[in-house]
Order: sequence, then structure tokens, then C-alpha cells
Amino acid sequence: MIKYLALYRKPANPDEFDEKYFATHLPLVARAPGVLRAEVAKVQRVYVPGFLGDHEPHLVAELYFESREAMKTTFASPEWQAAGANLTEIGGMELVAMFAAEVVEDSQSSQDS
Repeated sequence: MIKYLALYRKPANPDEFDEKYFATHLPLVARAPGVLRAEVAKVQRVYVPGFLGDHEPHLVAELYFESREAMKTTFASPEWQAAGANLTEIGGMELVAMFAAEVVEDSQSSQDS
């Protein structure tokens, strides 16, 4: 399983950004084929101040895909391209760092065993 993470810095107007992000961007992401699960969390506290420099984290988005190949297929889809265009429109591309990570252990699966 592959997890795609997006860490958003706090925007100048967090409420305005959140409104656009949740109302327009997430519905587009949800339409992209191959996304198994999407979670978004608002950062409440930073436990290592200064770790990210002067950037205060705001949101963390986690998207799950069956495999690296499934993620690549999703990224090539028109739905994903529309979500990317929307993120640019709402100013999110200036705020985000994105990366993919292979899930080494799924704690939910471990608990089910």
C-alpha cells in the first residue's frame, strides 16, 4: 500500500482557504479513480517547534492507494488533473509539500490478526 501525504503550511487566511479546500478540492480528489481512502487532519499542535523552520503546519492530507502503479494511474487521470488545477486556483500549491511513502505496517490489519 502507498500513502501519499500533503503537508500544508498555514495560509494568510486559514478560514478562507479551508472553505475552498473542503468545498472544492476534496470533492475533486474523491472522484479520482484508485484512491482507496482519504483523510484530512487539522494540525493542533507542533511538538518540535522550529522543525519546519518558520512554516507553521496547517493541514495534513493522507491518500491511500493499493500500489505505486495504482497511484501513477490515478495521477494520470483527468479527475486528478482537475484536482491539481483546483489546488492551484485556491492557492494551495504555494503552501504544500507532497510526498509518497510505502506503508510498512498497517496497524489495523495487525489488530485484526
